Amino acid sequence: MTDTKSTPGIANNAFFEGLDRDMLDFLEANAQLRRLAADEVLFPYGAPADAFYLVRSGRIKVEVAAITGLPLGLQELEPGAVLGWSWLIPPYRWHFQARAMTDSEVLVFDGPAVRARCEQDPAFGFALLKRFSQLMSERMEQARRTMMEAWTPPGFA
Repeated sequence: MTDTKSTPGIANNAFFEGLDRDMLDFLEANAQLRRLAADEVLFPYGAPADAFYLVRSGRIKVEVAAITGLPLGLQELEPGAVLGWSWLIPPYRWHFQARAMTDSEVLVFDGPAVRARCEQDPAFGFALLKRFSQLMSERMEQARRTMMEAWTPPGFA
């Protein structure tokens, strides 16, 4: 894993579309590029959540821990996808796990800094909350469908 400063250039990403230049500049100033090797865990289930991520290259799999055996893959994210909302909601712990499927690069956004800006600037906070609420809804629905398909016992209607 390598952490480096970067000029992220997030303005063209659909998730950030419509944010004021000042908001984009703040987010970019609070982001670092991280490189992941294939099969490297980006964040484990239950660990402190202090960031969110933008997939720049490669593929990231969101997983849920199984009672026994390997984790269940819920979703595979490609470049452009935003990942992680647990940094925004107390107790700030990851509810899922994320793993690089291939060598990957992600932008890592500083969750505590972004939360502090949300508290200080309600317009910024509301703009991000709307985006993350939509993201959470989509990801939870995908997780529900995947778990139903994987864990439905035979004969269950």
